[in-house]
Amino acid sequence: MRLTPSLMAAMAALIALPARAQEVVGVPIQGGTGFQPAATELARDLQWLDGAINVIIIAITLFVVALLAFVIVRYNRRSNPNPAKFTHNTPIEIAWTIVPILILVFIGANSLPILFKQQEIPEGEINIKVTGYQWYWGYEYTDHEFAFDSYMIGAPATGGDNRLTPEVEAQLIEAGYSRDEFLLATDTAVVVPVGKTVVMTVTGADVIHSWTIPAFGVKQDAVPGRLAQLWFEAEKEGVYFGQCSELCGQAHAYMPITVKVVSEEEYAAWLEGAIEEYAGDPSTLPGAVQVASAD
Repeated sequence: MRLTPSLMAAMAALIALPARAQEVVGVPIQGGTGFQPAATELARDLQWLDGAINVIIIAITLFVVALLAFVIVRYNRRSNPNPAKFTHNTPIEIAWTIVPILILVFIGANSLPILFKQQEIPEGEINIKVTGYQWYWGYEYTDHEFAFDSYMIGAPATGGDNRLTPEVEAQLIEAGYSRDEFLLATDTAVVVPVGKTVVMTVTGADVIHSWTIPAFGVKQDAVPGRLAQLWFEAEKEGVYFGQCSELCGQAHAYMPITVKVVSEEEYAAWLEGAIEEYAGDPSTLPGAVQVASAD
């Protein structure tokens, strides 16, 4: 659903307050290398596995280079004018068969549990449906029956033209961001409580998109006509950024993702305001009085 500018401005003001006090994660760092700081168990597992496999790759590469250098020096024509004529060496052939098998078994034994942890979707405490559009994201909090769209601040839908103009910079400041977050910050954000299991159901409305937050260790293609799921449990409050990660057309670079992880108290306050703002179901709020319908 598309929101009027007044609705978007009201909601941006509602969720901007936590942004000013929270750590911002996922922005480019000058000269930075490596992963974003892990904010979930899934991300820590993936980063550890990447490091372990890199150690194996580097060790194999150094061994092969050293072996080649030794052969070049020891068995060149000058050092070895009369080459041997044997055709095979059984112990070496057994070794270069068994050692790679052991390496692959080690990688598989450590990677498959991480893959299963990602793919086995737990029961969600927060359930959100994500729909990718050209070129913005739609979010539906299915537990509370409300939805909103999320556009990059500075995109045409927010009064910009994908450039950092003074007007766009003013929008960023008003929403609690800085000019450094241009192309990353959105007018509305996914808001979730810290320490809760969030299950996202992901789909696409037109072409294939991909929803990802690197600090959470999650990425899922949004395929039209199909539903896929991912889950995460954020361990630290903050503002986390991601990007559509599947080439989806002319404005692919301008559909970022913003997730704000807040305390349970802040989430409860945000949820109450969001239900009122987006015409959700107030009876789904924690502690709401349930009214039985008369037969």
